[in-house]
Amino acid sequence: MALDNATTNISNTAAVMRAVLLAMIPGVATMLWFFGFAALSNIVLSAIFSMLFEALALRWRKQPLRPLLFDGSVMITALLLALALPPGASVWLLAIGCGVAVLLAKHAFGGYGQNMFNPAMAGYALLLILFPAAFTQWPTPGELDGVTGATTLNVFKQNSAQLVDAWWQSHPRYFGSIGGYGWEWINATFLAGGLWLLYRKIFTWHIPLTLLAILGLCAAIFYDNGSSASGGSPLFHGFSGATMLGAFFVATEPVTAPRHIISRVIYGAAIGLLIFSIRYIGRYADGVAFAVLLGNTIAPLLDRITALLPSLTERRDER
Repeated sequence: MALDNATTNISNTAAVMRAVLLAMIPGVATMLWFFGFAALSNIVLSAIFSMLFEALALRWRKQPLRPLLFDGSVMITALLLALALPPGASVWLLAIGCGVAVLLAKHAFGGYGQNMFNPAMAGYALLLILFPAAFTQWPTPGELDGVTGATTLNVFKQNSAQLVDAWWQSHPRYFGSIGGYGWEWINATFLAGGLWLLYRKIFTWHIPLTLLAILGLCAAIFYDNGSSASGGSPLFHGFSGATMLGAFFVATEPVTAPRHIISRVIYGAAIGLLIFSIRYIGRYADGVAFAVLLGNTIAPLLDRITALLPSLTERRDER
């Protein structure tokens, strides 16, 4: 019976992971359109390293190799990490990131289903802390000739004198119609994939939509009509950086996200608030990875508090 249950769980996990991978295709295709071979090399190398580390960890832990290696979870980790790193990242950077994600953030906790932190974001965050210089130069979207520079969010952070509209017009390489140049299309396609997953009921709306609502609300409050101190418009924050990828494909990871509805709403709101805070006053330009990891730390506590609410209500009624 235990073996049957384990087989069923693996099968269910594989079905969910296949749906998530399918939903990511439009966003990945858009990344490839804007960044070309550099983005493809990230994906291929990250997949190879992640599969190798996964196989080694499963062998070491004496776990069945074939079903767990091909359930899709490690491929999602590889893909998320590849998309988070600058296209054309060094081989050693990808290898270290995959090693941290798979060996430390996943298997050191007992494998998929036991990990406290999102593996891909843990690998990315550690690389960003240890090797910040490697993240300062991203290929310019749409320019496949090796031209590199800062990201849109980094450029926006540098503004200290001009109105937002003037800054926008003076940096046409970085800003599109509503968000970061190229990034607005990347975010739009990840949004489409995320909405399809909602339609398929792979996850509920509570985390992604609350995250986006709070992020948009904070942006609206601090937009101040686009002065030089503005934090950027709601549309700018929604369609720049890793917003939609984070909202629909990272924050919703079932293992590290809360299980109760109220907890999910608070969790999504906390991550949205953290993303804006990091972008507006923090050191890092984007902040999605750190916001999600901080959210991961409070997810178990949120579930415990939510589970206590009915019993607390009953005790008050008894009084």
